[in-house]
Amino acid sequence: MADVIDRICDLSLSRRAFIKASTAAVAGLSLAGCGNTLKTVSTPVKLEERWVTGSCIYDCGGRCLNKALIRDGIVIRQKTDDTHPDSPDFFQQRACNRGRSLREHVFAADRLKYPMKRKHWEPGGGNKSLRGIDEWERISWDEALDILASELKKAKENYGNRSILIPHTSTRDRDINKVISLYGGYVSTWGTTSFGSWGTTATKVGYLFFSPDPVNDRIDMRKCDTVIMLGLNPAWSSPGSAFYHYLQVKEAGAKFIAIDPFYTDSAAALGAEWLPVRPGTDTALLLGIAHTLIVEDDPVTNPLIDWDFLKRCTIGFDAESMPKDEDPKENFKDYVLGTYDGHPKSADWASKICGLEPRQIRYIAHELRKDKKVAFLSSWAPARTSNSDGLPQLMMTLGAMTGHIGKSGHMTGCSVHRGGGNGGPYFLYKVGADKLPAIPRKVNDYINFSDLWQALLDGHYKSTGNKALLKAEEKELDIHVILQSSSNILGTTPNVLKGIEATRKVDFVAGLGQFLTASVKYSDLVLPVTTGWENVGEINRLGTKEALIISTQVIEPLYEAKTDRWIAIELMKRLSLKESDLFPFSEKQAFFNTIANTTVIDQSGKVTVPAVKTESSANLIMNTTVIQDAATFVPLARITAEDITEWGVQGAPQDGIVPFKELLEKGVYQIERKPGDNLEYIAFKKFVDDPEANPLKTSSGKFEIFSRDLANTINNMGYSSIKPIPTYIPPIEGYEDTFTDWNTQTKGEYPYQIVSLHHLSKAHTNFSNNPWLMEAWNNPIYMSSKDAESHKLKENDTVLVSSKYGKVLRTAHITERMMPGTMAIHHGCWPDIDNATGIDKGGSDNVLLGTPATGAGLNAYNSCLVKIEKWTDTPLIPDVEKSLDIIF
Repeated sequence: MADVIDRICDLSLSRRAFIKASTAAVAGLSLAGCGNTLKTVSTPVKLEERWVTGSCIYDCGGRCLNKALIRDGIVIRQKTDDTHPDSPDFFQQRACNRGRSLREHVFAADRLKYPMKRKHWEPGGGNKSLRGIDEWERISWDEALDILASELKKAKENYGNRSILIPHTSTRDRDINKVISLYGGYVSTWGTTSFGSWGTTATKVGYLFFSPDPVNDRIDMRKCDTVIMLGLNPAWSSPGSAFYHYLQVKEAGAKFIAIDPFYTDSAAALGAEWLPVRPGTDTALLLGIAHTLIVEDDPVTNPLIDWDFLKRCTIGFDAESMPKDEDPKENFKDYVLGTYDGHPKSADWASKICGLEPRQIRYIAHELRKDKKVAFLSSWAPARTSNSDGLPQLMMTLGAMTGHIGKSGHMTGCSVHRGGGNGGPYFLYKVGADKLPAIPRKVNDYINFSDLWQALLDGHYKSTGNKALLKAEEKELDIHVILQSSSNILGTTPNVLKGIEATRKVDFVAGLGQFLTASVKYSDLVLPVTTGWENVGEINRLGTKEALIISTQVIEPLYEAKTDRWIAIELMKRLSLKESDLFPFSEKQAFFNTIANTTVIDQSGKVTVPAVKTESSANLIMNTTVIQDAATFVPLARITAEDITEWGVQGAPQDGIVPFKELLEKGVYQIERKPGDNLEYIAFKKFVDDPEANPLKTSSGKFEIFSRDLANTINNMGYSSIKPIPTYIPPIEGYEDTFTDWNTQTKGEYPYQIVSLHHLSKAHTNFSNNPWLMEAWNNPIYMSSKDAESHKLKENDTVLVSSKYGKVLRTAHITERMMPGTMAIHHGCWPDIDNATGIDKGGSDNVLLGTPATGAGLNAYNSCLVKIEKWTDTPLIPDVEKSLDIIF
């Protein structure tokens, strides 16, 4: 058999060539690194095979079951959940294409194999302009950690801990971050990232954006007559189980309407009626819908509005429901009707902005009427636009106007990520804590992602103290060290070119990772980190609310990659920190503690408590809080003294539902559901049934269509201003900005809007180099045939896409599924900057994006204007045919 691994390591293979080579020989490989590690079996030998549950933790929201078949230290096959028969009620935790390609990810030829430093780096930085283009030198772990410790000490001694930046987009703190916290702290980052305005404004008006979710669960959703999807595409963004739940709603007979600039795969599979709207104009559209509801409602002949709901559960809809100390004229109804400003927010007004015809806007209003069972659902995407702070408040307002909140078969809100198609909190299990010491933050500096690169260049930033939603103040900033420890911040943050400029300014940059991502590529020092398959294991904390995935170590660490914990402990030694102050026990012990402390609802996975009968419904639907208050939680794992001895950990035997070994072998514990099981979740039911007895956590205790608290919060931050009611504020780099003159409709230099699509081939920037996924899908720019024709473009022509912030090359995909005037690009492609021209050949959306933050520090990933032109130079090489970045 050919020595495939040596070939891969020694040659500059393309990704497509690697697919062919690795597929042909994978069954005969044993890989622990390049060199003399290939084992070729010349005679039949019976090798031990075993299935192991491997982590699938990249941030798509699915967190599904992923099994790896191990033979002689290598994964030869993968499979997903087959632990029980699949059914709509008791569904399998099936992995998507991304999870099923993890073998190519973990065993990738372009994995970072050894610690490295930039060839021309020297203490103080050396020639910083070479970051990203310099050669690499392999070094030992001792030398790498000595360098890192030395640069951290130097920064702290000369400039203080506020000179150290660890940017990250995840709430999960890496072990090395905790070390720097113990060492005195560091400057960090914050932003709305995926959540958009849902994550910052929804809770201020009494609404929700995540878990507990603002929509009902999957079983109750089947009772809906109509599902209206605003920017919702679960078939791409969360394809594990979420889309399966929507298919069951379709099977139950629901009608689907998709409001989106792109006719998505979800819309196609669900047979949805497509109503194309321009990016960033959703607020105008919703106001036009509200206007139609108000002017066409007649309680007798045409009952559209649920006036009882508005009166009992909201404030601020009309003059009569305004707070006593506020001007009655500032109410929502009079704003929509234009009573005082003379500008009705009618369907005709909204049509000119959003692109739908007035009759289509009125049609949506009629579909929302109170006497239908409607699920009015949004993803986070429409809220990832500038000046969209009122969007969640406005969706809530429409749900309140039509009574689609708090009742079976009625729901309004955000249904996405791990709660996609299955709302509700994680009330069926509680994942145990690993009991590691908490380290308080000693540096209270957080920089908004949209401000990050400019802040590093300017030496000052807008501080809101503890992350977000506090009054802002300008503070000086003097960063000398950047430690890229977790998220690929340079690839995931808007304005990549400015990010490269800022990164090249500081004295020292260190990057931890598994691949040469943008953040690692522009570092001085590189530390290779293990993947989830090489770590001791973990319990999935962010998957479906009905199942727990327990992953264990699949393979030994490849090459010289080390775990986060190992790196952190070795760094502590060099910083004269005491290991036990942060890590009092091993990674294996921490994992065991987590398992031992994880509990689930009673022995059978079901709960039998008295159902609560409400005045408004004869259905015996349980409220989540009631279930949690009444249920008994018991340990999940049944652990024996033999288990503890065999694992070599400290602990005590305990009773539990599943034997410890069986739990690890099976890798999943799932609670079986069925209609009428007393576990159905109806969002806000307790409040809607009795608002006085169950007030919301707002100043009024009700849903706030008028919220002084929200307005004060946003306005104090100093990015831009809003009113207490949801109003339309034209987005920065929105549709109106495509014109130099709105009245004459004269187009400007950047006439097209562009949005970032979360695609099947990536989870943010993860898997962007995965050869299987790149072979299956390319990364084009999507455009309508009308726009392509105006530039004389054909399918697969190379196109130069330019914004105010950067330029990228992509091939054209011409489709009738894209709304004219709007284009789309995949989120998460790695930048590949041509140093001579500054043009990105990798197709990174964040090279094009750079819109400044507005409102609550919104990171406006879907507010961007571009122009396009046919590229007449050398055609773009398909991503899958590019050479792998194989270092050593």
